[in-house]
Amino acid sequence: MADIWIFGYGSLIWRPEVEFIEQRLAWVDGWVRRFWQGSHDHRGVPHAPGRVVTLVPESAGACHGVAYLISAAVAQASFVVLDHREKNGFERHDVSLAFADDTRTSGVVYIAAKGNEAYLGPAPIDEMVHQIRNSVGPSGSNVAYLLELAAALRRLDVDDEHVFELERLVLLTEQTSPIERT
Repeated sequence: MADIWIFGYGSLIWRPEVEFIEQRLAWVDGWVRRFWQGSHDHRGVPHAPGRVVTLVPESAGACHGVAYLISAAVAQASFVVLDHREKNGFERHDVSLAFADDTRTSGVVYIAAKGNEAYLGPAPIDEMVHQIRNSVGPSGSNVAYLLELAAALRRLDVDDEHVFELERLVLLTEQTSPIERT
């Protein structure tokens, strides 16, 4: 196995949990980040899943995140960790990664495609806000996941209307009904 780039667009941005040689701001064209995947194992439970991000195809879209270069020496062990972490409907996909210096390279990303056992799909924004506010799993609250993602995107200077609108509405509803942020 050779050195390989892994693309993170959700919790991998702030918590990669793998040993890497280099990290760079990157993006994938033709995809957008959406809170359309159910989380039965991290940010929710089987009878009350949370919502986490996946990539959804959109021809004019681009999803920014962080690419991590994993050395060949640890690649196999890294995939064992990531495959377990992303087991709830996510699968590895090969993608073309773009960097700010106009270079491109191949990489791997985990995507939870429509039709997997935990896929929730689109929903009215108020329903997504309610589900995120009320979901907690072994990795903590779904609200904490949303807020961590929004903060990580701001640190990267990445604008994501979908994430920031959900964050705004969750925080707005918090003013009338406080939420727990584990």
